[in-house]
Amino acid sequence: MKPDFDLDVILNRIERAIQPYPKAAMFELAERGYDSLFEQLISCIVSIRTLDETTIPVSLKLFDAARTPEQLLALNIPTLTDLLYGTTYPDQKAYTMHGIADRIVNEFGGELPADFATLISLKGVGPKCANLALGVATGQAAISVDVHVHRVVNRWGYVHTKQPEQTLNVLETQVPREQWVNINRLLMPFGKHICTGTLPHCSTCPVLAWCEQVGVERHR
Repeated sequence: MKPDFDLDVILNRIERAIQPYPKAAMFELAERGYDSLFEQLISCIVSIRTLDETTIPVSLKLFDAARTPEQLLALNIPTLTDLLYGTTYPDQKAYTMHGIADRIVNEFGGELPADFATLISLKGVGPKCANLALGVATGQAAISVDVHVHRVVNRWGYVHTKQPEQTLNVLETQVPREQWVNINRLLMPFGKHICTGTLPHCSTCPVLAWCEQVGVERHR
C-alpha cells in the first residue's frame, strides 16, 4: 500500500467518478422505496449470481406480488419460482425465500430482527447479504464484500486476501465504521464499470495514484 493512501480521499474521488453509472442494485431499490430489512434481504437473494440489470426488474416484479413475509409465504413455490424467472437457480431461491418468510412469521412474529447473527442463521443467507441488508435498510455499520469489492481492495494493495470472507474480516479492522456501508455502495459500481476484472480503465482511473495495480497485466 502506498504511504500516502487516504481512504476518505479515494472514496470521495470514486463517488464523483461513478455518477454516470447505475447505482448498485440494493441501493437503487432502496431509493425506489423498497427499503425494509425484509425487502433488502430478499432482493439480495435475488441478486446472487445475477447481474443488477436482472436483479432490479425481477425484484420489482416479485414485490408487486409480495412485499412482506406474510404475503410471500402465501405464494406457492411454483408461483414464486415463476416470479424469479431470469435469475440463476430460481427454484432454489424460491425455496430459500419461502423458508425465510416462514421463520419470520412463525418464529419472529412477522418482524425480521435487525441482527447479523439472526440473519445468517436463516438458511441461504450469508455474510454478504446479511451485512448489505442491514447497512442499506437500517443504517447499521456493516461491510458487504462482493466480487467487485474483493477485487478492488486487493488490486489497490489495501488488503492481501484470497477470499471475500477474509477481505471482510480485514476491512472491518482497517476501515472507519462511518465508511462501512459506503464500501459496497461505491466500490461495487466502481469495480463493475471502471476497475473491471479484465482490462481495467487504469488510464482514466481517478485513484490510480494510490493503486498498486496488483495482478494487472493489461489495462485500458
